[in-house]
Amino acid sequence: MSMEDGGAFPLFGRALMRSGRFACTVLLVSIALLAQQAQWRDASPHTVQFVTVEKDLRLEVLDWGGSGLPVVLLAGGGDTAHVFDNFAPKLTDRFHVYAITRRGFGESGFSAENYGPDRLGDDVLAVMDALKISKAVLVGHSIAGEELSSVANRHPERVAGLVYLEAAYPYAFDNGKGPTLQQIQEISEPQPPPPGEVDLANFNALQQYYLRVLGFTYPEEELRQRWRSSPEGRVTKERDFPGYATILSGMKKYTAIPVRVLAIFAIPHSLGKWVDGSTDPKVREAAKAYTAALTPLTESQMWAFENGVPTALVIRLPHSHHYIYLSNETDVLREMRAFLVGLH
Repeated sequence: MSMEDGGAFPLFGRALMRSGRFACTVLLVSIALLAQQAQWRDASPHTVQFVTVEKDLRLEVLDWGGSGLPVVLLAGGGDTAHVFDNFAPKLTDRFHVYAITRRGFGESGFSAENYGPDRLGDDVLAVMDALKISKAVLVGHSIAGEELSSVANRHPERVAGLVYLEAAYPYAFDNGKGPTLQQIQEISEPQPPPPGEVDLANFNALQQYYLRVLGFTYPEEELRQRWRSSPEGRVTKERDFPGYATILSGMKKYTAIPVRVLAIFAIPHSLGKWVDGSTDPKVREAAKAYTAALTPLTESQMWAFENGVPTALVIRLPHSHHYIYLSNETDVLREMRAFLVGLH
């Protein structure tokens, strides 16, 4: 077969040239994706430092700056300080705002020894000491309520005030007149459909998934803390932080809170857009059952907290999500500002 007839060698040569061009294209795209990943930076205007709280254990601390009363933000279980990346800067006009990533999560170190609310509370105090903060407002979401109550009961002189953001549940206050934590935990919460392949294409797509499903989304750096990704930028799987296994260990019952308190409850809870817009009768029925079971228990806890803590201002935000400072940011900021200004 001749060269002119288009024999094997010329065909192979042309195929090799095409495959070579394809390989170069793939290489260039890969380099571009890697460069994009390397260039990505957390846009939130904070500094990052690591504070040693005990031998060989450091905690990640974010500092957004600001002047005025120090405010220390504590994330809920499974989250890092970066969950406040968009929320915190909105307080820096009147307050100096910090956030701490709890041991066992994110970039913070971990030790299971003596784990419990007082150990976690001591971590908060150690960070305050390192930053030379003599007194601060502690703001906690969800399980961080136990840290708030621990510090306030043992060292009220270090606390200017407490803000419980969906955090004033039995792990934070239990005088026997509200529900038990077990009663709340036994309620089965309907879960949204997991992110699909398209939703995991990159972190922006994952943000859009949460926005579509929940009606709000998480800061990108928080998602990068929680999820692993491939070199090309594709989101792969959630991280398994060691703190999950011990975060509820060594729980205590707090029957008093001897400082000024703002507690914001979501009553009734919203599960997000995925339920509100669902036409699936099974989803609607599960959500209805969940609300019917949870609402009276939350009402009971709110009543017990309000009547058991004379210094507490209790606020109800109906149809807000458990991540109340993300789903109802404007409302939470309004209530927090009014409370914080009154502490001066």
